[in-house]
Amino acid sequence: MDGDQIMGLLAVGMKADGTLGSDTLVVTVMSNLGLILAMREHGIRTVQTGVGDRYVLEKMLQGGYTLGGEQSGHVIDTIHATTGDGVLTSLRVAARMKRTGKSLAELASIVQRLPQTLINVRGVDKSAAGTNKAVQDAVADAEKQLGETGRVLLRPSGTEPLVRVMVEAASQEESDRVAAGLAAVVKENLAL
Repeated sequence: MDGDQIMGLLAVGMKADGTLGSDTLVVTVMSNLGLILAMREHGIRTVQTGVGDRYVLEKMLQGGYTLGGEQSGHVIDTIHATTGDGVLTSLRVAARMKRTGKSLAELASIVQRLPQTLINVRGVDKSAAGTNKAVQDAVADAEKQLGETGRVLLRPSGTEPLVRVMVEAASQEESDRVAAGLAAVVKENLAL
């Protein structure tokens, strides 16, 4: 189980309890599209931030939201704390299981993760990732091809000299194919 599934099951429970601030969950751009779709189905709005729990907390405090986090498992519940706390999160999950009488697998099943491919492209000018026309056109074409059943995230790493190409799609084959194509475009057009 990952952070997206944990946040999903907690958000649904908090909405039912009336404790989910503005019926909104704060997530990063790395959260799986399956979480976004599941929250939409449960009447929960998602707000996306950059990667990093500091950005999640900042957005939560700005909007008065009570739950947010990252796919990695950093979950922030501002009703109890302003930092991610694994013990607190575990207790919140256990309490939800107890209250509903459902297993962890049942509760987590509300989030159906879409296949995801992540390719790190090295040896490129990461500062040009957002401005290179060929790269931006390729991203737009991929997004059009995927439609509502997938998404593309292309971002320069904040800590390494590379560009991350992430693709989610209805099938792993499609995700792999689209990501490989985009990675090739990035490598060709941003090579150092």
